[in-house]
Amino acid sequence: MTRWVCPRCDREFGLERQSHVCVPGVTVDQVFAPWPEAYREIYDRLVEPLGPLGPLHEDAVGVGVFLKAERKFAEIRPKARSLQVEITLARPIAHPLLARSYAMGSGRYAHFFKFTRPEDVDGQILDWMAEAYDA
Repeated sequence: MTRWVCPRCDREFGLERQSHVCVPGVTVDQVFAPWPEAYREIYDRLVEPLGPLGPLHEDAVGVGVFLKAERKFAEIRPKARSLQVEITLARPIAHPLLARSYAMGSGRYAHFFKFTRPEDVDGQILDWMAEAYDA
């Protein structure tokens, strides 16, 4: 996977001169440092199973972490009451922790989950993360 690095913010993108908000990157640890420990545990449960699928770029910025393979397939953002996880899929889905969904166009759907405990990450969520990575 060839990635373009913005010379202004030093963040990586899939396309050369890709449009983005030029903000400095941080580390994943810095994203989760001010938040409950459970948020980092949830993040790790979501991301660790993706390792065998291939290259994964964790684009960490102040508001959260954008997970990218060929393109962004998930966003993970700490919020006051939950860890918001957006997964982009090519189809609508249903799940008890699904807070909302919308059609993005191009046959893709954004699905927003609210996690509060590491145990909220079940096999179905992990399957969808893998599906989003592969899309």
